[in-house]
Amino acid sequence: MPDLSHILKLATESRNQSAHDLDTKSALEIATLMNAEDTKVATAIQKALPHIARVIDAAAAAISSGGRVIYVGAGTSGRLGALDASECPPTFGVSYDTVQYVMAGGAAALGAAAEANEDSRELGERDIAARNPGAKDLVVGIAASGRTPYTIAALEFARRAGSKTACVVCNTGSALADAVELPIEVEVGAEVVSGSTRLKAGTAQKLVLNMITTGAFTRLGYIYDNLMVNVKLSNEKLVERGIGILQQITAADRTSAERALRDAENHVPTALIMLSRGVSAQQARLRLSASNGNVRRAMHAASIES
Repeated sequence: MPDLSHILKLATESRNQSAHDLDTKSALEIATLMNAEDTKVATAIQKALPHIARVIDAAAAAISSGGRVIYVGAGTSGRLGALDASECPPTFGVSYDTVQYVMAGGAAALGAAAEANEDSRELGERDIAARNPGAKDLVVGIAASGRTPYTIAALEFARRAGSKTACVVCNTGSALADAVELPIEVEVGAEVVSGSTRLKAGTAQKLVLNMITTGAFTRLGYIYDNLMVNVKLSNEKLVERGIGILQQITAADRTSAERALRDAENHVPTALIMLSRGVSAQQARLRLSASNGNVRRAMHAASIES
């Protein structure tokens, strides 16, 4: 068996001096300690903001060119990638192909531990190869340690295939960061429970992934002002949100907003352009098509012939 003792020297594996005798503390003491440690996450992310911005722009470029953002990870990191990918379609109205995830152990590992798979470079290469990554895609590796063989191999494969590559890691100077073009290093330090990177490291990764996709889709015009105009109206709450968005932006009364939404087949951007520009659903769709889905540009562009 190879000597991997160097893993124990990683910041994410080290002992947290503030958490000694954790098992003797009261519930309130544990919660207070964890809360104090969690406040360090935002500061650590702040230091990485310029690098996060570069990945936001890379994600926007990939999506606008017809490519994909593909997350790759194992364990907690992989599950966080899957979470972010799965929430993009209902939030931004995009297909499930636009932001994808590759998870060590497959979909079954989302609800059951399959951590042994993370040691396999062969599985990493096989799983990313199945997505046929190419020059239009951005592939993002997620690994708190930055040394996960599965994820490193997948990113190396994607880079050889011509994809833009990035990563989110919680240690500096990692092999994964060395393997990609756009590394994001968020050093959150030792966990309250040593090595339990579902804690601060997982929180940091979740926040960074939020920034990447929200930033990219906002840059591409899937958000208007700070409103979720591409929301899919799949339940009563979201229908109300859609109506509210139309009323906030256009000052339309509820009856007019409901009528526009009905004529737009529940597509909020189409209804928004109909109300704001006084055009038909067909003309609104033409505006959206001409602006590549950018709602602000579609609303404020010169008239488009039907």
